[in-house]
Amino acid sequence: MATLVGSAVKPAPRGSNLASQLAASRVSGRGFSRGTQLPGGLLQERDKRAKWHGIPILLQKLFESSHPNSDLSHAHSFLKVLSSQLSMEAMTFVTEDRKTPQESTFPNTYTFDLFGGVDLLVEILMRPTLTMQKKKPKMNDDLVKDCLSVLYNCCICTEGVTKSLAARDDFVLFLFTLMTNKKTFLQTATLIEDILGVKKMIQLEGIPNLSGLVQSFDQQQLANFCRILSVTISEPDVGNDDKHTLLAKNAQQKRNASPSRAEVNQVTLLNIPGFIERLCKLATRKVSEATGANFLQELEDWYTWLDNALVLDALMQMATEEAEQSSTESSDESSLATSPLRHRLPQSMKIVHEIMYKVEVLYVLCVLLMGRQRNQVHKMLAEFRLIPGLNNLFDKLIWRKYTASNHVVHGQNENCDCSPEISFKIQFLRLLQSFSDHHENKYLLLNSQELNELSAISMKANIPEVEALINTDRSLVCDGKKGLLTRLLTVMKREPPDSSFRFWQARAVESFLRGATSYADQMFLLKRGLLEHILFCIIDSGCTSRDVLQSYFDLLGELMKFNIDAFKRFNSYVNTPEKFQAFLTQINSSLVDSNMLVRCIVLSLDRFESQTEDVKVVEVLSECSLLSYMARVENRLSFLFRLINIINVQTLTQENVSCLNTSLVILMLARRKAKLPFYLNALREKEYTEKYPGCLLNNFHNLLRFWQRHYLNKDKDSTCLENSSCIPFSYWKETVSVLLGSDRTSLCAIVSYIDEPFVDLDRDLLED
Repeated sequence: MATLVGSAVKPAPRGSNLASQLAASRVSGRGFSRGTQLPGGLLQERDKRAKWHGIPILLQKLFESSHPNSDLSHAHSFLKVLSSQLSMEAMTFVTEDRKTPQESTFPNTYTFDLFGGVDLLVEILMRPTLTMQKKKPKMNDDLVKDCLSVLYNCCICTEGVTKSLAARDDFVLFLFTLMTNKKTFLQTATLIEDILGVKKMIQLEGIPNLSGLVQSFDQQQLANFCRILSVTISEPDVGNDDKHTLLAKNAQQKRNASPSRAEVNQVTLLNIPGFIERLCKLATRKVSEATGANFLQELEDWYTWLDNALVLDALMQMATEEAEQSSTESSDESSLATSPLRHRLPQSMKIVHEIMYKVEVLYVLCVLLMGRQRNQVHKMLAEFRLIPGLNNLFDKLIWRKYTASNHVVHGQNENCDCSPEISFKIQFLRLLQSFSDHHENKYLLLNSQELNELSAISMKANIPEVEALINTDRSLVCDGKKGLLTRLLTVMKREPPDSSFRFWQARAVESFLRGATSYADQMFLLKRGLLEHILFCIIDSGCTSRDVLQSYFDLLGELMKFNIDAFKRFNSYVNTPEKFQAFLTQINSSLVDSNMLVRCIVLSLDRFESQTEDVKVVEVLSECSLLSYMARVENRLSFLFRLINIINVQTLTQENVSCLNTSLVILMLARRKAKLPFYLNALREKEYTEKYPGCLLNNFHNLLRFWQRHYLNKDKDSTCLENSSCIPFSYWKETVSVLLGSDRTSLCAIVSYIDEPFVDLDRDLLED
């Protein structure tokens, strides 16, 4: 940071553009470093003509009155005048929802920064840290608040200010120390959040006494702090689609073998005593339990959230709804409806305020659940009864009313401009998905009666109970008449066809079923009409959202896999040729979306064909249209052709790699029955029919080579492939090796089916 020079500087020629020269000198590093170095007389002379509104003169006075050891009360009075000039521009920026600051739109803020105002305020704020005295001088809280507010206004109104502040690590870490003061907390948090929007990542362990800082926060401050934490523990968005490919991700993992900054920050947070417990309390507290400051303090706190009109819209809408609801209730309560809106507004504000707190808290918990310390986080969330607490909030807060949601489905790290209610519901569903996915703690989503029901289902079917169910601590499960999973199913059925909530609801329920297939879990959901609801959505509801349909296909696959009762129910619902054709049309419209269901049908058919001594199985096999369709080899081959054809190594992503695994499942089952040569020959004939010899098989060969590199990596968890298919991973590896064999005389090697002139195996495709 440049040092202010007190001596006079030779004035620029009268005809020159002083502001342009000053801007140029800041870029080049030559000439004036700050406008306050210029003679006061020159600034006064140019002020009216340049329409600077006296800002350079005020900055000179602020500089002269803020020397070390000076009485800062005079400096504060000058800053207040400056603040009033800049705050109107900031308010205009917020209310007009401008995305890109422009010099012409916010001339006062631009002038303030141009003449060194931002650097000067940073110096004033950090001055106590520069003294050699043992007892650090304490600055007036109001002065600190005004400095922070002006800096924030400059960040949002003048391009480049946020970036320049973010480049100063010393200042960013210093800001965290200001959060220990409750009077300056909100202004500090708001400025830090804006800076991190540019800086993206800091090392939390570098913050002085982070543990003490977090432990000093009250619940309100901790919720605000979660907004900042969400940036520091999330992996940066990868940007363009090319970087989403598995090739690019694998290459990046090789380059960055050590834990990322986000992962290191997650560990730092988990090491703070009591941190997770306090987040669980915040996430599950009732609105009536939300303590904290008086209403004026709430209003000040609320102001920090007003960064888009959607918040105000939600606030007014909720107040109106309260009035309507009150008017239909008892005469005592209906008197509320006739009271002025301002009397009802604080309660509405409190509800939305609490919802917005919980959005941030649930996001942080969700990210931690998906991190490398997942098991540690899981144990703590169970111990601190997060799930029972959310269950108690479900009807009264989380899903207390219908919320229209026709927005686009957002990814994990994407900024969301949804209303608070929508954001809250999505974060809640994401958390449930992360909590249940491949983890034995998923049974905490049920209550004791529902756990007993699972045991009874297993007993009736004469199958052993799942070990995870036996080991579930009954003191940590949901209370009340319904568990969280059952409540979710209830609202899921009421959701409109194209609502994006359906996507997240289906993902949350599917995660409960994922992992090793459990007949009891499936029957629990089948008894509650889930299969019929899914089929209605796919066939009869007119749903056109690809995201929603994909989530329903995946859920249907997990619900029906290996379950003969589910296929019988399917046949009862899809009971006409027209309905069955409509179902097939939806499947065939996008195999990337439906291939997991195709895999389920193929695997289930294979198992049922080995159970012909079971009368029920034989009956369903002969009657079920879906199983009969998949039993025809030409239909399995048709799926195989298309699955291989819609992907290649360069376009493989986390979303479509399942197509490769589904094609492998079809071929593994064929290999078990010694029919692998028949399928490979069929692929060869398909190529010649389409007049593209070698195209399909060369592509498949390259895909399988990538599969080896990807899944045989020591960091990859292959248990999900094994659990979802009930095929040992050793058989997956063995089948891929056989298919990739180099012996052209082998009837099970792909290369044997590619004529020599058309062999085009890209040997360098996967090389480092």
